[in-house]
Amino acid sequence: MAGGIRHNVSDDDLQENHEINVTPFIDVMLVLLIIFMVAAPLATVDINVDLPASTAAPANRPDKPLYLTLKEDHTIAIVNDMVTKETLGAFLDQKTQGDKETRVFLRADRAVDYGALMDLMNTLRASGYLKIALVGLESAPLAPATPAPTGSAQ
Repeated sequence: MAGGIRHNVSDDDLQENHEINVTPFIDVMLVLLIIFMVAAPLATVDINVDLPASTAAPANRPDKPLYLTLKEDHTIAIVNDMVTKETLGAFLDQKTQGDKETRVFLRADRAVDYGALMDLMNTLRASGYLKIALVGLESAPLAPATPAPTGSAQ
């Protein structure tokens, strides 16, 4: 017979493999680790402010900067705590332990008018804090303006 029937079928059965291949699990864990490493620094900003850009050279940052934020609706925040204009001096004294030489990094939203910014700076000066640094986004330096050609039109 050309196509005979096999009587011993148990030899051709696939054997069960009881081992777990951990390579896909390691790949998934590494991808998750990379995602969390990238996403963690992005989650540190607590107060969203639309900062204007500056072309000045950046200065060295202190170890623990004291950020004062003036938001678009003229509310004031120190680090992540909301304060009123009347309690600003007392709250700053509490945060700096009365050290008037502490540099205050002032962040103001782009939509804040100049008068409100100057009013806040005057309040800081009246409280005794004279070292104020303005914070902005870094941008590329502007190219010098090219003069318009001075030819006569005919």
